[in-house]
Amino acid sequence: MMTSKEKALEWGISERLIRIFCNDGRIPGAVKAGKSWQIPDDAEKPRDRRIKSGAYGKKEKKALPVGISDYVRAQSEYYYVDKTLLIKDFLDRKPFVTLFTRPRRFGKTLNMDMLRIFFEKSDEDTSVYFRDKLIWKCGQKYTKHQGQYPVIFLTFKDVKFESWETTLEKIGGILQAEYGRHKELLESNKIAGYEKKLFSKILNGNANEVELSSSIENLSRMLDAHYEKAPIIIIDEYDTPIQEGYSKDFYNEIVGFMRTFFSGAFKDNKHLTYGFLTGILRIAQESIFSGLNNLNVSSVMDEEYSSYFGFTYPEVQKMMRYYGVSRKEAELKEWYDGYFFGNTEIYNPWSVISYISKGCLPQAYWVNTGKNEVLLEVLKAATSDITEKLNALLQGERVVVRIDQNVVYRSLTEEPTNIYSLLLVAGYLKAPKKELLGDGAYICEVSIPNKEVAAVYKSEILSHLLEIGAVTRSTADKIAESLYENDADKLQKAIAEYMDKSISFYDAGSEGFYHGLVLGLAALMDNHYKIKSNRESGDGRYDIGLIPRENKYPGIIMELKWKRGLEEESLEALSEEALGQINDKKYDSELRRDSAEKILKFGIAFSGKKVKIKTGR
Repeated sequence: MMTSKEKALEWGISERLIRIFCNDGRIPGAVKAGKSWQIPDDAEKPRDRRIKSGAYGKKEKKALPVGISDYVRAQSEYYYVDKTLLIKDFLDRKPFVTLFTRPRRFGKTLNMDMLRIFFEKSDEDTSVYFRDKLIWKCGQKYTKHQGQYPVIFLTFKDVKFESWETTLEKIGGILQAEYGRHKELLESNKIAGYEKKLFSKILNGNANEVELSSSIENLSRMLDAHYEKAPIIIIDEYDTPIQEGYSKDFYNEIVGFMRTFFSGAFKDNKHLTYGFLTGILRIAQESIFSGLNNLNVSSVMDEEYSSYFGFTYPEVQKMMRYYGVSRKEAELKEWYDGYFFGNTEIYNPWSVISYISKGCLPQAYWVNTGKNEVLLEVLKAATSDITEKLNALLQGERVVVRIDQNVVYRSLTEEPTNIYSLLLVAGYLKAPKKELLGDGAYICEVSIPNKEVAAVYKSEILSHLLEIGAVTRSTADKIAESLYENDADKLQKAIAEYMDKSISFYDAGSEGFYHGLVLGLAALMDNHYKIKSNRESGDGRYDIGLIPRENKYPGIIMELKWKRGLEEESLEALSEEALGQINDKKYDSELRRDSAEKILKFGIAFSGKKVKIKTGR
């Protein structure tokens, strides 16, 4: 339900007229509460009989901009969340070069295109795209910059290839297209002949690697000479090819190229007015921005610019009112809220838009927008301590970690705990509580932001286990089916099969196999269970406990035992000992206190890759 004030805002009429409609009984479902009215979210606007020549009808709603990163189209043809005050904040600060690091699909490309349209010189009067926006209300101090600068604009968001050769070819194509936007330079009498020859080589796709690496520096010099004003350089998703280089084994080649590329564009470039970059990571360790002392970095940890990437709560509220789905606010918040940029609460914009456009169907929309390389790298590098913390995170707990924003993928092999920094900047964790350290790093309490990201974790963990062969699809399906059918006998068999296959797969002598088992259970069963390990219950500590989220599911206790070189008979005796220990030490006490109606018990013994499982109730 909505208040009369909220409905008046949605329908574009006065609150007094709303009250007239309600008193006349012309809004079905409207209920008077005290002196005010409560109106159904989906109520349609009645015809105003006072207007003979027309009628009030339900306004045609603008479409939602799913996947639209073109500013002109987004603000004119679609529902647009006004982020133009980013321009004001930037002009107030005037940093020479600004790097915005945010997770993917949080509006970076759209915002960079907005900056391009605002600042760029054009034969078209582009001020029309801003006259009804917030920036225009800020006055001439800011609007005088509109349409005054040549702009170089590149986006690397689609530079995702298997080899350095194809990557370089794609980058060459992007530079070719950008040179094509500035073909007026070929006719300029302010550009030297040798520069025009170089320009033509880029434009015709004949430039070599060295010429491509200095192409932005050269283009900025030519634009400055022609327009007698240094350009603004905007590079969107600068680190995408670097991430691909890491995962596809051409890391050194792409880093070497980018170091020269960015150095020419931003370091000591007197032909530059301002520079903007966006990406996920701040890649300082590779010296890509070496010597750029006045680089201003705005990360997820910083307060400045915190509200311009992603949606704030008031923006989401307004959008839901507009589409008449305010009743779904709690569900949307549970699934897509939870991020903190600085101290600002942020919703995932891609997921919010997708959720509303799909009729408010809650699911993991963000996971389908690209590969989750960060999580894959985490799973590859995970130690037992990391898997234990990942399991805690999946259970909705907070864990304390050190966050260094200057990490890169390569540092995972040197220091696996850097994964938390990668997960945070990439949007897989939030840091509701943080403390700045003297070396510029943070100590943070981190947790998973929302249900959507939790679903991503579970999906990627399961995919990883299936890929490496630690679990089979048929076993995973049996567990899912038994939970759906609430069949305790079938569940018991399915879990026994999972443990058998998993223990047989892992090297039982390795440090991380135990936690791998736990993490696999979390991925397979977390929607129905809280997965606990090494918890006190009864007269001791059980190894693995599955605490049902609803009493209709059985509680589960597992005790694991291991010895080297056991034969089948001894192994079976050890499994019976494990099952007996559950009963003798009353490990099921916690579950019985929580009123679990059924309890499944697993005594599991293994030696190398051999395993025996005894079950009981």
